[in-house]
Amino acid sequence: MFSKNTYISRREQLRKLVGEGIIILFGNNEAPANYPANSYAPMRQDSSFLYYFGQHRDGLVGVIDVDNNEEILFGDDIDVEDIVWMGYTPSVADLAAEVGVAKTAPMAKLSQVCCDCVATKRTIHFLPPYRHDTKIQIMDLLGIHPSQQKEKASLNLIKAVVKMRATKEPQEIEAIDRACDVGYAMHTTAQLLIRPGVTERFVGGQVDGIARSLSQGVSFATIFTQHGEIMHGCPSDALLEDGRLALCDSGCELNDYCSDNTRTMPVNGKFNQRQLEIYSIVEACHDHVLEVAKPGVKYADVHFSVCRLMTDRLKELGLMKGDTEEAVRAGAHAMFLPHGLGHMMGMDVHDMEGLGQIYVGFDEETRPNLEQFGTNCLRMGRRLEEGFVVTDEPGIYFIPALIDDWKASGHCKEFLNFDKLETYKDFGGIRIEDDLLITKDGCRFMGSKRIPYHPDELEEFMASNKE
Repeated sequence: MFSKNTYISRREQLRKLVGEGIIILFGNNEAPANYPANSYAPMRQDSSFLYYFGQHRDGLVGVIDVDNNEEILFGDDIDVEDIVWMGYTPSVADLAAEVGVAKTAPMAKLSQVCCDCVATKRTIHFLPPYRHDTKIQIMDLLGIHPSQQKEKASLNLIKAVVKMRATKEPQEIEAIDRACDVGYAMHTTAQLLIRPGVTERFVGGQVDGIARSLSQGVSFATIFTQHGEIMHGCPSDALLEDGRLALCDSGCELNDYCSDNTRTMPVNGKFNQRQLEIYSIVEACHDHVLEVAKPGVKYADVHFSVCRLMTDRLKELGLMKGDTEEAVRAGAHAMFLPHGLGHMMGMDVHDMEGLGQIYVGFDEETRPNLEQFGTNCLRMGRRLEEGFVVTDEPGIYFIPALIDDWKASGHCKEFLNFDKLETYKDFGGIRIEDDLLITKDGCRFMGSKRIPYHPDELEEFMASNKE
C-alpha cells in the first residue's frame, strides 16, 4: 500500500475526469476452488479498486459521489467465528481511514444508495465486470442483466481509469522494478536447472516456487515447454530432451505490480546452427525495439518495423521471399509471428485488458485491424508516452498446423517457401521478452538485473552451474 495521500489524490483526479454522477468500484470476493471454505489463495483484489482504495480485504465496494464530493467504503465487519479461523481483521472503518475515506457503511446499505440513484436518474458509472459474483451483484443493485453489463459499463469511467493507470507514477515504477528483480531470480533459476532428463513440470514448479517465496506469487500461469510454438504451453511431465529448445514465459506479482519475461534456452546448454540462426533474428528484433521505442512513436509502427526486419532476415534463410513491404502488408510474417509485439503492463500483467483492449492499447487516432490474421492480436498500437510500461516480446514460431493450413490454401504463397518450412516443423518456437519503461528520450529495461539472453552470455551462464 502507498501513502494515504496517494489514494486521496487519485480519487480526486478520478472525480474531475468523470465529472458527474456516482462511481461504483467493486472489490473482489473470495473465489471457492471446490467448496465455499476452500478458496483459491491468496485472494486477488480487483486492480482498479486497489488503485483507488488500496485495500486487499474481500467483500468491499468503494463509492465516489462526484456530485456531492462524498466517498463511502461499503463492507461488513467480520464476526468472531471468522476471527477464530482467519485471525483479527481491521474494521471497515479502520480500513477506510488508512486510505483517507471518512464514511463507511454495511454492504446492505449499498442497495438503497443505488435505488436512490436509479430513482433520481443519476448517472451510475461502473467498470466492465469479469467475475460472475460481481455480475450478479450488479444485477441485484442496478437491474442490469449480466449479458448487458459490458455494453452498459461507463465509457467515461473506463477512459478515465485508463488515462490514470497507463502513466505510471514514480512509486509504481519502483514497484515494477522490484517485481522484475524477482523475475530475474525466477528466470535464472530456470536457466540453471535446464538439462536433459529433467521434467518440464519440475523446472516450472521451481520457477513458481521462487515467485511464491519472494513475492505474492506468479502474475500469470507459468509457461514452460519444449513446444515453444504453443503460445501458452503449460509444463507437462515430458522430459527435457537433448537438442531441443525450452521456452520459459513467467513473471511475479510483488506489492500489487507485475513482471513478465520470456527466455528460450537450448536444453543441452548450446545452440546448434539452425537454432542460432532463428534465435539471432528474434534477438535482433528484440533489441531493435530498444532503439526505436520512445514517446510520440506509435507502438504499432514499432511492431511493423520489427516485422519488416524479421521478414528481411527470414528471406536470407530462404524461408520467405518477395518484396518485404508487400509481404508485411499481406500479413505473411504472421506465419512466424502470429501475435503483437507487446502489451501494457502494471498492476495486471496485461494491464487493464479487462477494461477493453480497444481503450487500453488503442485510441481515437490508432485503431486495431481485426480482419488480418496476426495483426488482429496486436494488443498495443497507440502512441507511446513517458511513464508507459510495455512488453517487448518478438518471437518466431513454426506451427505445423498453421504451415499445413496456409500451404493447402496457398495463402501468401508468393512470400513463403513452403518446401523449406516443411523442414522446420520439428523446430518449436523462440520468444524473448522484457518489460520496458518509456522514458523522456527513449526507453529502458525494467529491473536492476538483466536476465541473460544474448547467445554467448546465455550459454556461459547455463554452463556455470554444470562445471
